[in-house]
Amino acid sequence: MADTRMIPESFEQSNYFRLCSIYGEKAAGDVMEKLLNLIETHMAACPARQGKRWSEQDVILITYGDSITDPDEQPLQTLYRFMNTYLREQFSGVHVLPFFPYSSDDGFSVLDYRRVDPRLGDWDDISRIGENFDLMADLVLNHISRQSAWFRDFMDGRGRRKDYFIELDPDRDVSMVTRPRTHTLAVPVETREGVKHVWATFSEDQIDLNYGNPDVLLEMIDILLLYVRKGARFIRLDAIGFLWKRHGTSCIHLPETHEIIKLFRDVLEVVAPQVVLITETNVPEKENLSYFGAGDEAHMVYQFSLPPLLLHALQKGTSRYLREWAQKMADPPPGCTYLNFSTSHDGIGLRPAEGLLPAEEIADLVETIRAFGGHVSMKSDGTGNSSPYEINSSLFDALMGFQKDRDQWQIPRFFCSQIINLSLKGIPAIYIHSLTATPNDQKKVERTGAARAINRHQWDYRQLKDLISNPQTPNGVVFSEFRRLLRNRRFQMAFHPEADQEVLDLGDSLFGVRRTSLTGNQEIVAVSNLTDITRELPLKDIQKIKPYQSFYDLISRRDIDGSMTRLRLKPYQSVWLTVLI
Repeated sequence: MADTRMIPESFEQSNYFRLCSIYGEKAAGDVMEKLLNLIETHMAACPARQGKRWSEQDVILITYGDSITDPDEQPLQTLYRFMNTYLREQFSGVHVLPFFPYSSDDGFSVLDYRRVDPRLGDWDDISRIGENFDLMADLVLNHISRQSAWFRDFMDGRGRRKDYFIELDPDRDVSMVTRPRTHTLAVPVETREGVKHVWATFSEDQIDLNYGNPDVLLEMIDILLLYVRKGARFIRLDAIGFLWKRHGTSCIHLPETHEIIKLFRDVLEVVAPQVVLITETNVPEKENLSYFGAGDEAHMVYQFSLPPLLLHALQKGTSRYLREWAQKMADPPPGCTYLNFSTSHDGIGLRPAEGLLPAEEIADLVETIRAFGGHVSMKSDGTGNSSPYEINSSLFDALMGFQKDRDQWQIPRFFCSQIINLSLKGIPAIYIHSLTATPNDQKKVERTGAARAINRHQWDYRQLKDLISNPQTPNGVVFSEFRRLLRNRRFQMAFHPEADQEVLDLGDSLFGVRRTSLTGNQEIVAVSNLTDITRELPLKDIQKIKPYQSFYDLISRRDIDGSMTRLRLKPYQSVWLTVLI
């Protein structure tokens, strides 16, 4: 059946004015004409799907394409087999981290946006994953590899993409520019016309693209829609906050960046309204949440403040800062939600804790992680000094002890962190090395020289299969219990991403939230003991107007008499007390 959809007139009108604000009236008409042609080209190959955008069924796995390998097949085929065998009932989607050819940074220094890394597989492998799970793909749109064909055009001074990059005078004062790294911003490059310096925010191998050239924007929209055609259901906009540059500013979160995200959103609404746009902005909370716009930018933003606050709560045995943050958490605009996570491939960012954790608490947290074998990445503050930017550790090992002392509570403490993540408003995402209780990979750090490699272990499929099947190993205990929890969670209406959330005030030793389903007929009270001491939960503190007759704990699978005065919670124990209303 032929696709009869038309581009709405309102799209052209609103985005023409948007393009005028970005590129000026003189260029806007030409850019709009090219954009409309681009949309029409992709629209026929992107049939609109019907259905709800998300539900309580949604849980996303975060993984590299080669986090699990088998010498007898391509890594993407191994990933598909692993998920199909073990995780069909637990996960609705999978974020396959950059699966393109790359030169560095484990995929984030892209050589070719339109190809799958042949070391991983091909587009058929990606599409197969997308047919069985909701696929999240990265649009690494701030920068491209120095070794890419695009950048070779710049070095040669000819070719279609020679003007895709930003030249920067190395003597120019760039102290105002927000930096996530400590290297020099202006990177020297040998070109056919001699040495030139180009803008590179993240590394000397990752050269920033010039969105002041509208051809760059149009090319990225074409790539965005290619990913949709290949089966992507979620599009993650990597490092989006740094997209637009203007001298004399911080060059982060500029108005043009927000307008470009709105344009992406409008394009997807026309071509593939089922696709969810996610912004990745590892920055303080207020800046991060600005990417919802007025409900017209990202459909989802990462809860970047959650990982450091959660880690701190379990390292110090206090819910104070986590609770204060959660109580002030704003409801997302209608049609938007949060992506909740406790750690990722990058580790745990510390900038999102600024203003939420006192500086001395952050410093103490850093020292604790170092005591447990982790590392800390630094950032430049623009004055020649550096400060902690990110904790690099597997979350499992980061929770091996309490206040610098190792103890016997590693697994319960770790599960406490994961249950809190699964309980909060939004869609939960689980990093594969949390799912498999992976320890720090110090050998990979030594081999690569990269601190982030500590949490990017590559499992041999057969070895992993043996470990997760063995109930005597930490990997087996964690994997088995994780599967049970996730399978159970996906049937609870009160865990819908938009279900109401009330943060409970239960003192500093406990953390609790009440979730109420959209229909109002299910309530779950999720409470966790953050300490290594048995604590008592006064049941009257979690009840509303009148005492409940009974609870059912979804985690322990036992009935609890609602007339009881107190419920004892063992060290790091969590409960999901459900009430049918």
